[in-house]
Amino acid sequence: MFVLGVTGGIGSGKSTVSGYFRDKGVQVLDADEISKQITDVGGVALPEIAELLGSRAINSKGALNRSYVASLVFSEKNKLDKLSAIIHRYVLSTIGEEIAKAAEKKVKLIVLDVPIPVRHGFVDVCNQVWVVSASDPVRLERLEGRGMDREDAKKRMAMQMTREEYEELADVVLVNDGTLEELYAQIDQAVKSELNERGIRI
Repeated sequence: MFVLGVTGGIGSGKSTVSGYFRDKGVQVLDADEISKQITDVGGVALPEIAELLGSRAINSKGALNRSYVASLVFSEKNKLDKLSAIIHRYVLSTIGEEIAKAAEKKVKLIVLDVPIPVRHGFVDVCNQVWVVSASDPVRLERLEGRGMDREDAKKRMAMQMTREEYEELADVVLVNDGTLEELYAQIDQAVKSELNERGIRI
């Protein structure tokens, strides 16, 4: 089985690339989606989060109280780091379980959509990493187009790796500074040269 990792900074177009594969029937494991699942009602990460941040971290429905948690952790970096560690551990564990299930079913290709390309549990399980890369002004424009405040968008971008750091990890770089058609043309080319050449058809 070929494990393809797709990553890139916020606003780069990473979700568009993973959506390309999802539309073609490829299983995509989205780290952000898994993160929501494990902190939703009955989520496996909730007991540890409540232990770290107190019972108010869980709302009346039994899911993560996101606004309360955000107010706590973004003013205390230490708590944010601990919270991130809990969530990352469960996300990577879930990804590992899903990869194992797909391998048992003899799936030929699975895609991991991960915003933070950690080495253990992502880079080390991927056969290739494709990085979606875009310039900061383009990313800012996209994030503002989604309704995000400009200063908030800048802060989120600053918390992530730089464009160069992402690209250093890449087996394939998809430059997404232009149109959707231009991005799709690059994906088509990469699919041909990297996947089809290995006998993987989608």
